[in-house]
Amino acid sequence: MNPLQLAQARPGPAFTVTFDGQEIEALPGQTVAATLWTVGVTAWRTTRGEGRRRGVFCGIGVCFDCLITINDRPGQRACLVPVRPGDVIRTQEGTGHDD
Repeated sequence: MNPLQLAQARPGPAFTVTFDGQEIEALPGQTVAATLWTVGVTAWRTTRGEGRRRGVFCGIGVCFDCLITINDRPGQRACLVPVRPGDVIRTQEGTGHDD
């Protein structure tokens, strides 16, 4: 069964955001992390030293594993930032700054 039906959720209309150059659909109220999970993306950052892939670990904004670049701003916590129409979301390499 559809989880939206189970929760009796009635979100507004879907909208489009871009992740690594690909358009994906999002729903109002979703976080960036939830939007990415919905389309099967579970990792969107690499660590500074060894380039290991990371995504959500704690899901409540404590661990900083889910850092991502949103609208050219690196270091955003995907588990806390609400997705907005037209957002441009990119995988973050290391700190997201030109090192």
